[in-house]
Amino acid sequence: MTQFRPNPMPCGQSRRSFLWDVGGGFASLGLVDLLSRDGYFESFDRPASAVEARPPVPSQVGKVLHYPVKAKHCIFLFMNGGPSQMDTFDPKPLLDKYDGKPYAGDVKVGSNGRPIGYLMRSPFEFKKYGASGLEISELFTQTAKHADDLCVLRAMYTDTAAHSSGCLQMNTGSPLTGRPSLGSWLNYGLGSLNENLPNFVVMTDSRGGPIGGAPNWGAGYMPATNQGTLFRSKGSPLLDLDTPAGVGPRTQRHSLDLLAKLNEEHAQLHPEQSELAARILSYELAYRMQTSAAEVVDVERESQETQSLYGLDEPLTAEFGRKCLVARRLVEQGVRFIQIYSGGGHIEATWDGHNDCITNHKTHAGETDKPIAGLITDLKQRGLWDETLIVWGGEFGRTATSEGVGKPGRDHNWLGFSMWLAGGGVKGGQAIGATDDFGFQGIQDRAHVSDLHATILRLMGFDHRRLSYLYNGLDQRLTGVDERHVIEKVLA
Repeated sequence: MTQFRPNPMPCGQSRRSFLWDVGGGFASLGLVDLLSRDGYFESFDRPASAVEARPPVPSQVGKVLHYPVKAKHCIFLFMNGGPSQMDTFDPKPLLDKYDGKPYAGDVKVGSNGRPIGYLMRSPFEFKKYGASGLEISELFTQTAKHADDLCVLRAMYTDTAAHSSGCLQMNTGSPLTGRPSLGSWLNYGLGSLNENLPNFVVMTDSRGGPIGGAPNWGAGYMPATNQGTLFRSKGSPLLDLDTPAGVGPRTQRHSLDLLAKLNEEHAQLHPEQSELAARILSYELAYRMQTSAAEVVDVERESQETQSLYGLDEPLTAEFGRKCLVARRLVEQGVRFIQIYSGGGHIEATWDGHNDCITNHKTHAGETDKPIAGLITDLKQRGLWDETLIVWGGEFGRTATSEGVGKPGRDHNWLGFSMWLAGGGVKGGQAIGATDDFGFQGIQDRAHVSDLHATILRLMGFDHRRLSYLYNGLDQRLTGVDERHVIEKVLA
């Protein structure tokens, strides 16, 4: 009987042995992918110029951070329209004494030539809460239960009194369009922890988005893949996300593969078009999101107790509560930055209390107080509190004077207003900074919007002076070219 001999290959091996040897290497491809995500390869062949006084810390996705991470995720609760500081987190008892009297100071009051009435006291009672004794108004009695977790910044200021430019500056660091938003910087710097969901999610109010629109969550001069993705908190999270009727998974997969091939051929001819690259990636992301995104907004899977915690069973709080609950579910899935807007459109549909600040703030605080407290409680219960940073605030504050005689409205105030931070890396139970006796402008520990951004970046692991993006021959930064500082007192 003739012995079987495999046909030799030119390399001296049989086809069978060649395939055996080559196939043995395929398993390493998955290992290489996992090691790269963990930053393993970042530790090799680092140029000497990259070694600085404080060694960078590799993040979970292979990016290089400048500081040990305090928070992995950020939820920005944006009170669109400008909440009044003396009615929320900055009590001004002297206004009680001078209520109804004309203002005779030298601080510029109001904006756009609106009529100036009299000094107006807050109709809302302030109390001290928690072991810290932090003073908070009755508008936020539920949030006040977490007073020892809140770090209130009482002397914030910005450069503009207009809503559109104010929102842009709070979101991008500049009152002008064309700059990447805070979420885009974090997306660019941190990378993703989840391949099936966007890394930067935005949920606007059903009454409308902020004045200025999409540039508030845009990527500016960065690749478009870093921009925010608008989510709806109910039903399909994205329009046209569902697969068309009659189209099976195999057909859809073949269609996407063909589309990707055509787009990639076009992209080779136009490598400078980041929007096209983002579109190619978005098709694949949308394909993966058809399951993941639908599941993350399906809050009916939560227990009735959890839904009630966020106020989903109450008409006033249901919408904002649902967004907060979706935000927690997004954090669980590894999404880095989530922004939720309270108030949309203009004037009374937002926190812009020109006509009647009292009724306005009762409404909008009533919609948000319980959901915010529920979010804090839920993050703590699920072990997510120490890795999640929460930011609360609007584009500016409001004046201590009424808008017109006999009208309980307040005008815009960009010279001194309140915001708060809580969660990962934040030292709670304190108020930093102070405004004058009437709350017109900051007089102690003033913090510019860009100082806030520098602080957020620090808590997320970055030095704001070193996180940059080369554009027009310059190393661009979120905090711009002016000297800005981390608010050190915030850090735990």
